[in-house]
Amino acid sequence: MSAESTHRRVVITGLGVISSIGTGAEEFARAVRAGRSGARPIRAFETDGFEYVNGCEVTDFDPAAWIDRLDHRDLGRATQLAVSGAKLALADAGLAPAYLRARPAVIAVGTTSGETREVELAVQRQLTTGATDVDPGAARRARSGRLSADIARELDLTEVEAVTVPTACAAGNYAIGYGYDAIADGDAELALCGGVDAMVRTNFIGFHRLGTIAPTVCAPFDRDRRGILIGEGSGILVLESLDASLARGARIYAEVLGYGLSCDSHHAVSPDRDGVANCIARAHANAGVAPDDVDFISAHGTGTKTNDLTEVAAIRQVFGDRLPPTVSVKSMLGHTMGAASALAAIACALALTEGFIPPTINHRHPDPEIDIDCVPNRARPARLRQVQNNALAFGGNNAVLLLGAYS
Repeated sequence: MSAESTHRRVVITGLGVISSIGTGAEEFARAVRAGRSGARPIRAFETDGFEYVNGCEVTDFDPAAWIDRLDHRDLGRATQLAVSGAKLALADAGLAPAYLRARPAVIAVGTTSGETREVELAVQRQLTTGATDVDPGAARRARSGRLSADIARELDLTEVEAVTVPTACAAGNYAIGYGYDAIADGDAELALCGGVDAMVRTNFIGFHRLGTIAPTVCAPFDRDRRGILIGEGSGILVLESLDASLARGARIYAEVLGYGLSCDSHHAVSPDRDGVANCIARAHANAGVAPDDVDFISAHGTGTKTNDLTEVAAIRQVFGDRLPPTVSVKSMLGHTMGAASALAAIACALALTEGFIPPTINHRHPDPEIDIDCVPNRARPARLRQVQNNALAFGGNNAVLLLGAYS
């Protein structure tokens, strides 16, 4: 039997969302459609002495509501978000853990910082109370591998591959691609995949020193954009083979058509137009999609001068002068690092299901150097077939995902 004949269609049947604008698929869909903003003063750590102090923090998260087999107090915040997001996704898909235990599965979680917050807290404690006052649980909680492994532990899965993907701000798309390949190639029946990051002071300081933290809000593609707001959250998707989802009568949000990866290593922090364009072209080829087939692009869209100009130039390099609407959900969510492209993928899946294009909020003045339709400030009703989700990371790590309406 040829490899082509064994390639299976892969669909999204569950969405687990924890974000600054809403928890759960239904609330998140309403928030994205309404253009809700998660921007507010950061409370996760001290911001005294910094000029700008806004971020997109999750303020209503209770891990005890979702984590019941493990002791949530023994988990770092990022792992709490990962495990809770997985439980939300399974509940949304109508799947019990027993269903997973009977089938080969993959868990793939992308991240930028892992449990760096645990390291920060341990260092702060030692500086405050003395070098010998070490929390014995800190080292155990700080392992990034726990983001995926503890999902397996919470669900009591033993015949499962659990990987953590550390490709920074492209990691969510990377993890979805990992799960897609495992199911499409017949190595797994089901995948829990996506991205997670918690608010980390190190990231805030680093971006502040780079001069890329926005004063109040994130305004991608706007002429007067000033930069990012760091955020946090969890975006976990349930992927299944189409046959398995139909056999159990599952609701299907969207089909994963394919993806592309690239690493151009052009610069430590600045994206490269040719590298991004190459990744988009690879994704189109893998998905069997032509540029004219794409109904909207969920851009990486950080709101920095360099990213927005370079990303749009790369899109134009592939699409020519006929660019589809190009939006940034970071205008609402902030930059959630490793969770960013996973949360954007969830927004894309909901848009395909409910028939709308998410808005780019905080848009006041179009930038003539960019000249795109960013769907400013208000969602737009639309009949959608295929959508593209871009993710760009430091070091030239890029990942582009194509989703389609299931038919």
